[in-house]
Amino acid sequence: MSYNVKHFQIYLFFLCVIAIFSCKQDHRPDVSHIKVDIKIQRFEKDLYAGKAKSIPEADALLTNKYGMFYSDFIHQMVGDANSTGPQVLEGLYGDKAYAALNKEVDSVYPNLSNVEKELTQNFKYIKYYYPKTKVPNFVSFLSGFAYQVIQADHYMGIGLDMFLGKDSQFYGAIVASVPAYQSRRFTPAYLPSRVTEVFAREELFKERDEDQTLLAKMIYNGKILYFLDQVLPETTADTIKIGYTTNQLNWCKQFEANIWGFFLERDLLYQSDIQKIQTFITDGPFTPGLGEKKSSAPKLAVWIGWQIVKKYMAENPDVTLQQLMAENDAQKILTKSKYKPKES
Repeated sequence: MSYNVKHFQIYLFFLCVIAIFSCKQDHRPDVSHIKVDIKIQRFEKDLYAGKAKSIPEADALLTNKYGMFYSDFIHQMVGDANSTGPQVLEGLYGDKAYAALNKEVDSVYPNLSNVEKELTQNFKYIKYYYPKTKVPNFVSFLSGFAYQVIQADHYMGIGLDMFLGKDSQFYGAIVASVPAYQSRRFTPAYLPSRVTEVFAREELFKERDEDQTLLAKMIYNGKILYFLDQVLPETTADTIKIGYTTNQLNWCKQFEANIWGFFLERDLLYQSDIQKIQTFITDGPFTPGLGEKKSSAPKLAVWIGWQIVKKYMAENPDVTLQQLMAENDAQKILTKSKYKPKES
């Protein structure tokens, strides 16, 4: 084979690669023109810096800069309705554990530029689909291992101590209140996804009180996960979106037809008794009674709901994301999805 022929084949190969890559990217809307520039206020840094000042001075500075967030921090997150700023500050500044936690947080998050960049992109997509969305003010803080993300009227709070990495020295000490199956997800990789999910659930698409059946909860959660598919980076793993391990995700894929059959055989889809369906919609280390040696994934109805919604959108390409999220007829989505997984 001559050099020219080889050169031509290599050229064609790279042309095909470029074409495939371009096709993969083209299905996402162009959001470069949408003006969003998220900056996160570092409350925990300003709070810790207050140790170098008098407590009244630190309290005044934090009050002036953080307003409602500082008030909530004092009266709801750390203290109670009767607490005062100086009381809380005095307790924190004298606590060696607080100093150690602040040091670890600062080592994991010397800056939040990568988080800000990803959240900016996520919210550009959100603004593309929902232009009237008001992008919240973001504040990072130390929650005392109580809050990952807080959605409030005037801000979104990000508890950085809940995203330190699964091997953080602190998570083993709080295992009684925060079990290991939860703390393994307390990693930086989860932070932008978790913030975006909370905003979607609490601000954009609140679950309706009337959606009480397992099917309704399946579809609601499936729609949330499908929404994340559209606004998170395409490189975001499904395990991050739903909080599974790789083994749990593979288990669901392998036994998808069996899981669906389980729900059908036990007439669970239209069941609204929370005691009978709670196991399939709440988090846990696994689903009791399914899988060998505790190998099953938790919240199986959430995962199945995600698959139904994806199938629905594939079967109905004219349906927009906005129409999907506004559709409250769970039965309609199930029927028109033609969902019928085959045994592997």
